Amino acid sequence: MQNGYIESFNARLRDECLNEHVFDSLAEARQIISAWRDDYNQVRPHGSIGRIPPAEFAARHRQAQLASQRSAGSTTMQT
Repeated sequence: MQNGYIESFNARLRDECLNEHVFDSLAEARQIISAWRDDYNQVRPHGSIGRIPPAEFAARHRQAQLASQRSAGSTTMQT
């Protein structure tokens, strides 16, 4: 095992998408895999990040960073 996160993702992709479909063309494979990836990243909750979708986690992280930058900026201006 080289990277546990990648190995886990590859297993999920294989089990949930690749093993479930027979692709008739490269275009169809791209479409189905893209739909699965969007669901995986935008909709499906992930246990490792608090049972929320990765897109929501990223948005919360960006908001927290902006808030901390704003508070750091206001602290600097006060001194």
